[in-house]
Amino acid sequence: MILWIILGIILLIVVIFALYYNRFTILENRIDNSLSQIDVQLKKRADLVPNLMETVKGYAKHEKSIVTEVTNARKALLSAKDIPSKVKAGDQLQNALKSIFAIAENYPQLRANENFLHLQQELSAIEEKVAYSRQYYNDSILSYNNSVETFPGVFFAKLYNKPEKEMLKIAPSEREMPKVSF
Repeated sequence: MILWIILGIILLIVVIFALYYNRFTILENRIDNSLSQIDVQLKKRADLVPNLMETVKGYAKHEKSIVTEVTNARKALLSAKDIPSKVKAGDQLQNALKSIFAIAENYPQLRANENFLHLQQELSAIEEKVAYSRQYYNDSILSYNNSVETFPGVFFAKLYNKPEKEMLKIAPSEREMPKVSF
């Protein structure tokens, strides 16, 4: 009888260790997946830029500096290796694209161009997906960090060497209220 109780306790301990190990593994895989979803959306956005630029070039020939800015931002995004640099490059590309759409306001023929409108709509949809992917990534980090920081997870996190992970953050400049003047 005592032997069965001891075996039951040992089995319970083994199951608990396995459950926490699996929990950390599942949460880390969710984080990796959400990160790859961000990469997919950023790549889709970068792939649309050449088509957008070709459409804009025909109408806004004297806007070379903005075209160069968009091209350089796209190159930076495609060559970024780690998450902080990808996020930074993605934000730069997004800001550069805003300049392109601002230019379009000066060219009624460009705004009416079906290809330009289609690309603009696609980029808008991708921006929403990037925002959602970033939110999902941060939600995954939150779940993981909650498991690592709360008891008894904190014990198993130390045992399995699972440190907290950092969320994606916005740049301080993006936190400022936009200045609106009439």
